[in-house]
Amino acid sequence: MQKRKSLGGVKVPISCLVAAALWCVCIIVWPLSAAAKNPDEEVCFDCHEETVTAFYNTSFHGRAWAATEDQESGCESCHGSADQHMEADEPSKETIKTFGSASLQSPDEQSQLCLTCHKKWTKLTFWEMGAHQENGVTCVACHGIHQSRSAVLQPTTCFTCHRDVRSDANKISHHPIIEGKVDCSDCHNPHGTLYKSMIVAESTNQLCYTCHADKRGPWIWEHPPVEEDCAICHTPHGSRHETLLVERITSLCQDCHTRHHVVDNKLTFPVNDDGNAKRDLGRGCIECHHAIHGSSNFRRSLTR
Repeated sequence: MQKRKSLGGVKVPISCLVAAALWCVCIIVWPLSAAAKNPDEEVCFDCHEETVTAFYNTSFHGRAWAATEDQESGCESCHGSADQHMEADEPSKETIKTFGSASLQSPDEQSQLCLTCHKKWTKLTFWEMGAHQENGVTCVACHGIHQSRSAVLQPTTCFTCHRDVRSDANKISHHPIIEGKVDCSDCHNPHGTLYKSMIVAESTNQLCYTCHADKRGPWIWEHPPVEEDCAICHTPHGSRHETLLVERITSLCQDCHTRHHVVDNKLTFPVNDDGNAKRDLGRGCIECHHAIHGSSNFRRSLTR
């Protein structure tokens, strides 16, 4: 029977206490042994003890390099040769490669250092064509080199720059982005695509159909703007109008259609005294025209 030791009234197996002690030893010894594998790491450790220790304990890069036999892996893999940095009377950012907004390296130079290892990842194929690269957004603007391997916190990280989207996402009608049911990367590839707004599909419609398959059709009687682009009527992130519409239903429909009334089963088109068609203000087109995305029953009416 396994022996147990009482801690605060709770009996804990001795094996658990031993495992915890060994884990504490590993946390202290591992970064030192990992740094010792590469002589240059010891030099970094002398001045940057806290950073190097945290790097090998918590970061994905550090743990990956600690487990490899590659003697070249370490601080200099990203920060370049430290010779000039160590020989300087007062080591500074001017004598070594750094990352972030305060770096002396250009955004492109910073990203190219990351691409040295990550360029084979398929999602980075179109990095050079992406809006982030074109606007000088570096990898470290979203990713932490010294942090553990975890997904970028969405949408918080994205909202740091895309404040207009944050505003839309908080409107009364919105995709469930802030609720965490939809991530920015579900629709966009932040590393670049061939398509507008770096969406992950060939067109807006194909992207929307990923979730809204019931709107795909095919229909006998199609609604042309629906077939052309969902964004003609809907805004993707959020709207103050129902169902993410770009404006109120009545106004939206009358941007293309002349209003009409049905009197004694006859269709009439009211006009003003100047001959121009009147616009309805308080009526709802979808009260009669329910199938606005397409119909398989009645031509033009889209009522079923």
